[in-house]
Amino acid sequence: MDLVEVAPQARPPVCRIMDYGKFKYQQDVKAKEARKRQSHIVIKEMKMRPKIDKHDYGTKSRHVERFLREGSKVKATIMFRGREMAHQELGQRLLDRLAADMDSLAFIESAPNTEGRNMSMVLAPHKDGPRPAGDQDNNKGPRG
Repeated sequence: MDLVEVAPQARPPVCRIMDYGKFKYQQDVKAKEARKRQSHIVIKEMKMRPKIDKHDYGTKSRHVERFLREGSKVKATIMFRGREMAHQELGQRLLDRLAADMDSLAFIESAPNTEGRNMSMVLAPHKDGPRPAGDQDNNKGPRG
């Protein structure tokens, strides 16, 4: 039996007489259980080019949809080369289109921003799962 200080921050400090080895073991078991119940955040990345074809966009958007349904966050990256940097609005339009297509599954966690030659945006799945297609946000003004 040992004299163990249980709450050193309390006034006066709290001590108990107990088996320290057993106490330490129980703390380790609790910590392990807490780690087991933690949710692991996984970020998948989907890279595209501004001149992506319709079919390729469809394939990549289906991959993004699958990642979101699995519960992963998705970082969509548009890679620019050479003169494409002068037309970054094409990449912005592509990311906006992807966000609109995934609106029922995800929300934009970080808005599109440019880092060097790449423009990226992070989509995160809705906490309560995918929304039905007709249940979009109707917070638009009178002009729509």
